[in-house]
Amino acid sequence: MSAVSRIGLVGLGSMGMGMAKSLIRAGFDTLGFDLNPDACAALSEAGAVAAGPSAQPYAAELDALVLVVVNGAQVESVLFGEHGVAKALRPGSLVVICSTMAASQTKAVHQRLSELNLELIDAPISGGAIKAADGKLSVMASGKPELFERAKGLFDAIAERLYVIGPDIGQGSTVKTIHQLLAGVHIAAAAEAMAMAAKADIPLDLMFDVVTHSAGNSWMFENRVPHILDGDYTPRSSVDIFVKDLGLVLDTAHQMKFPLPLASAAHQMFLAASNEGFGREDDAAVVKIFKGIELPEGK
Repeated sequence: MSAVSRIGLVGLGSMGMGMAKSLIRAGFDTLGFDLNPDACAALSEAGAVAAGPSAQPYAAELDALVLVVVNGAQVESVLFGEHGVAKALRPGSLVVICSTMAASQTKAVHQRLSELNLELIDAPISGGAIKAADGKLSVMASGKPELFERAKGLFDAIAERLYVIGPDIGQGSTVKTIHQLLAGVHIAAAAEAMAMAAKADIPLDLMFDVVTHSAGNSWMFENRVPHILDGDYTPRSSVDIFVKDLGLVLDTAHQMKFPLPLASAAHQMFLAASNEGFGREDDAAVVKIFKGIELPEGK
C-alpha cells in the first residue's frame, strides 16, 4: 500500500503537540484532536488542516491515526467508545499507538482492530516534550515489517531513533514497560538522594553539581532535580503518571511471576506522594514525601 500522507493525531498534550507540529514541518496533511480547545487552536495556528475535539468526522479521510493519549483506557475510548473512531476509518488504514500500555492490552486492541481490517503499529515513545517538539523522540515499536515501510516518513518526522523490536504486537509495549521501570526508579532515587542532602544541610545546588559531574549521575537526575532546586513542580510528567506506569510494570511482572523489589519501592513512593495531594504535580514532587527537611520554594 502507498505511504501515509494524511495523518490524524489524537492527544495534543506536551508530547502530542510537539509530534503534530513535527508532522506539519515535514509536510504531512496533519489533523489534530483534543478535548482542550486551546490546544486545538494552537495547532490550527501552526498549520494543521483541522483541529477539534473528535477525530470521528474526519476518520474516513485519514491514512493513519496516531494516538498519544494518557493510558490504555483512553486508547480504547478513542477507538471503540461511544464516539469511537475505529469503525469510521477506511479498511486498511493504519493506527499507531504511542501511549504507554500493558502489552496484554495492546494485543487486545490489535485483535479488535484486525476484525475491522485495520492495521496497527505498537509504538510507545520516550524523550519528553522538548524532543517531541524537535522531532527527536525515541520510538520502541513492533508490527509487520511492511507497515514500517508505509509509515517511514511519519517516523522520520517525529523520531531520532526508531527501534523496531519485532513483528509481534506487544513487543514495543513490553520494552517501554521495562524502560518505565528504570525511569521511575531513577526519579525516586534522585528524590531520595536530594532529600538526604537536605537533611544533612548540604546545599542542594552543590549536591546537584557534584552528582552531575560524577558517577552517580543519571539522565533523570539531571533532568528532574532542577525542578526541585527551582521549587517548580509545574507538571511536565506528573506523579500520577508514574503511579500508573509503575503499576503497569508491576502488573506485567506479576504475570511473569518475576520479582521487582526496586520498582515496588519506587511505586510506593509515588503512591505516597499522590496520597498526600501531589498527584498532579511534576513527578519530581515525590521528594515531598520526606519529612523534616526544607526544600526550595518557587518564586
